[in-house]
Amino acid sequence: MAHQFTTSYTKDARDLFRYYKRLGDRAIEQCPDADLFTTLDPESNSIAIIVKHMAGNMRSRWTDFLTSDGEKPDRQRDTEFETPPPTRSALVALWEAGWKICFDALDRLSDDDLPRTITIRTEPHSVMQAINRQVGHYAHHVGQIVFLAKHFAGDRWQTLSVPKKSSAEFNRKVAAGKISQR
Repeated sequence: MAHQFTTSYTKDARDLFRYYKRLGDRAIEQCPDADLFTTLDPESNSIAIIVKHMAGNMRSRWTDFLTSDGEKPDRQRDTEFETPPPTRSALVALWEAGWKICFDALDRLSDDDLPRTITIRTEPHSVMQAINRQVGHYAHHVGQIVFLAKHFAGDRWQTLSVPKKSSAEFNRKVAAGKISQR
């Protein structure tokens, strides 16, 4: 997708979430099936656990976004770090379901909603603060997914950004309008 100039915060936020989802999609696609469930050490999380946590967070934060607390009473956050989905297909279904809830909520927002107050764990946030909080949270976890997937894919990894030693060529293509930075 080509980068588009905008002065709409909500449009830019949606585009940014889509960018991070796409990074996660491409990383998960490149990770061998068994390694989706592999941890690097006893204290780390697998890609599957990170996805389960993100999906739980998305369901909680974005369901009834403007009208109910972002930490839903039925969310059991601690269990998000236990027993991941058993298969790639179940994992991808959970990933897609979480993002659908997120995008459905974001698509209903306009810039007029930004100063409204919502709560997360009873603490007030402006809509803009809540969106920023989630952008940071999801970028953090997508970065973990990318790191792990790249580790497990090894020499089969196809870069998700500017290839090493190719910055000048990349910049020329962006300047010529052949590719986008996003």
